[in-house]
Parts: sequence; C-alpha cells; structure tokens
Amino acid sequence: MSSTTLLPPNSSALERALEAADATVLGLPMRHGQIKDPWSCPAEYLPWLAWEFSLDTWDSAWPENIKRQRIASAINIQRHKGTAGSVREVIESFGGSVSIREWWQQEPLGKPHTFALVLTLSGRPGVDPSAKYVEDVIAEVNRTKPVRSHFTFTQGAEFAEQLGLVAAVKAVAYRRLQMTTED
Repeated sequence: MSSTTLLPPNSSALERALEAADATVLGLPMRHGQIKDPWSCPAEYLPWLAWEFSLDTWDSAWPENIKRQRIASAINIQRHKGTAGSVREVIESFGGSVSIREWWQQEPLGKPHTFALVLTLSGRPGVDPSAKYVEDVIAEVNRTKPVRSHFTFTQGAEFAEQLGLVAAVKAVAYRRLQMTTED
C-alpha cells in the first residue's frame, strides 16, 4: 500500500485497485489548454472548437489559417455584433481588408442605415478569392451587420507587384497615344 493513499487501512482490494487506476489516469498528460486555444488546437479538432465558439458558418475547404482566425475572433465578433467594428472584424477573420463608408460619411449623403463595403480578399497566403468564398464572406457580413442596415458591395483587388502593373498600364496608354498622333 502506498504512503500517499487517502484510503483507510481497512479498505478493500477493489478500492485500492480503483485508486491505482485513478492515479494512472491522472498521470496522463492533458491537452485541455491546447484544445481550447484556436492557435494550438490540432487541426482535426477545429470544427468542434468552432461549434463550441458558436460560429455561424464553417467550411472544411477553408485554409487552416482562416479557420483558426475565424475561431479566434468569434467571441469578440459576437460581443460587438451589429456594429461597423464587428463587420470589419468578420472580414479580417476571413483574411481580407475592408473599407466601410456609412451613409453619413458619403458625398452626397447616402440613404440612412446604408453603408458601402470595398472588400479586398487577397491579403493572406492561402486565400483564394473564389466566388463561393466571397459569398461566404457576404453571408457572414449579413449575419453580423445591424438588421436594419443595407449595404453595397465592391470587391477590390490587391497586387503584390504594383509597380509592374502601373508600368504595363502606362506602356499601353503611351502606345495608344502614339497611334492616335500618327494618324
């Protein structure tokens, strides 16, 4: 009998066996801290963590970094649901950046309770701004925005080599100008 036991001296063999089994289980390494953290949770448990954090949408085709970011920002989004900040955070959790202009910020003034989104989804590696992915983002914005508000949506584009694109546009414009001057 172990000196660290809490059992009385007259305990049965079954009680001692249960105590030994319990000690074995308690000696196993527990990963509760890792499983509840979206950044250290094993990828195969992310759908259950998303369910626990009450994510409204989940797609197994999303890249792992987007899944982790969606889970990490879920509580803050739920806390501020119905605000421009929550709409911004939803879009950022999908790996995008957004410009939000509410009706009172527009020139001329827009209709009350409307806003305009300019959304760029190519800001993170692994993010493919496909039509389905953009639909997922818009659906989540609809769940997060104030219910009475309506929005217009414009999808922006982000290029890694902006200088090359500008040079190509100038070359085309120069050639067109040159062709019109010779005629």
